This record gives sequence, structure tokens and C-alpha cells, in this order.
Amino acid sequence: MKQIEVQIMGQSYLLGCPDGGEAQLREAVERVDAAMCKIRDAGKVKARDRIAVLASLNLAFDLVQREAAPAPAPAAAADADAGPDDPRASQLIQRLDQALAGDGHLL
Repeated sequence: MKQIEVQIMGQSYLLGCPDGGEAQLREAVERVDAAMCKIRDAGKVKARDRIAVLASLNLAFDLVQREAAPAPAPAAAADADAGPDDPRASQLIQRLDQALAGDGHLL
């Protein structure tokens, strides 16, 4: 297993990388970096750990939605990805942000 150095939100990390997995790991790093920078740049959350939690939950939420969705017909595949602008995702992010700012409870 080799190690690669990556940057996430301006901070360097040395990560273990399985043989043949460098491209996938770098893509994952790019997604995490983009998600964290988007939250940071919105200006509502300042703490790096809270940004990381919100970004990871947002990415996990997208993954769960994709896994739960029925396979779209090939012609409709481009329209099927609602992404982070989906109102349900926005509501979840707001609830998570409130929970992290408050007592830690989602309800």
C-alpha cells in the first residue's frame, strides 16, 4: 500500500492508498474538498469539525438517495440526479446545522 498526499480545505493529509486505487481516492478527496469548501464558503459554519460532519452527512445522504432510488430509464438518467439542491436535502442540512449549533438533537 502506498501513501499519497492530498489537500482538503487547504490542509495536507497523508493517506494510505491501495494498489490501483489512486484515481478513485483522488476523486473521493475532490468530492470531500468541494463539499467542505461549499459549506465553509456559505459562511454559516466556521468550525472545521462541524464542516466535516455536515459535508460527510451530505455526501452520505446523496449516496443513500441514489441507492434507494429505482434505476432510471436510460433516457431519464440525466434528469434523475437531484443532488444537493433537492429540497429534502436542504431541509436535512438545515436540521443537521441546527442540531450541531444547539444541543445535538435532530428532532
